[in-house]
Amino acid sequence: MFERLFLLIIAFILPGCAVDFDDYEPIRFEVSGTSVTMNGVITSDITGKLQTLLNKHPEITTIIMETVDGSVDDEANLEAARLVRAKGLNTIISGHGEVASGGTDFFLAGVNRTVERGAKVGVHSWAALGINDANSLPKDHPEHQNYLKYYQEMGIPDDFYWFTLASASSSDMHWMSPKEQKLYKISTP
Repeated sequence: MFERLFLLIIAFILPGCAVDFDDYEPIRFEVSGTSVTMNGVITSDITGKLQTLLNKHPEITTIIMETVDGSVDDEANLEAARLVRAKGLNTIISGHGEVASGGTDFFLAGVNRTVERGAKVGVHSWAALGINDANSLPKDHPEHQNYLKYYQEMGIPDDFYWFTLASASSSDMHWMSPKEQKLYKISTP
């Protein structure tokens, strides 16, 4: 229910943003040995789903992300990402994977992060109720703090946040080059 309301609000805020409520599939996990494959859109129940999965499969050490197009609840996404970090899990974007927006934020929670050759990493500015594009907010605006704090916790330079805002509008996507990924420490050595 919350996701549909959020998407309806976003469609209203962002002219030209077409939202088809049947056009996305919520995150699903598939366990194989010590890894779990992740696909879909991150929804409000991500933390509960992830905690249940980890309780049932404590042997999991790695989350392999294939197609994770983003999130419809950034607060829940960052909460789940912090759980990934607290559990000491690694993240991988598979070579045929495409991870974007909130999916990229989730990926950054991995203790060890790997972007396989051929994988796509997408970033853009964000929008929220009353904010059409975060890039238009002054740098000292309090709305930036949640993301800046999160990136700091994950060992990602503050410059990455400002890069995401400037790279593409909230209704567009920038696919990071390998050079940009290296500059902003998207993968770990």
